[in-house]
Amino acid sequence: MLEFNNIKIKEAKGFIDRLIGLMFKKKIDYGLLFKHCKSIHTFFMFTEIDVIATDKNDNIIKTYKNVKPWRVLVAPKNTKNIYELPKGTLK
Repeated sequence: MLEFNNIKIKEAKGFIDRLIGLMFKKKIDYGLLFKHCKSIHTFFMFTEIDVIATDKNDNIIKTYKNVKPWRVLVAPKNTKNIYELPKGTLK
């Protein structure tokens, strides 16, 4: 398990983990890593999240702060991984 700013990061590996992600969570106290992913949605989320898009070497390409529920986020072209993090992780 990875860690970022003292936030534990779990990898969303299976179909259900990737489909559900952080949906329906009232309190988010961990992050999710979506490998080989270029877009996410925040449908059915109860809180805002922070998002990081990285390249194949895990270098940060773009960050998104306070992404509101019911949004679709498409990361830049060379994105390979996306991290969904609790709101306020990115300062």
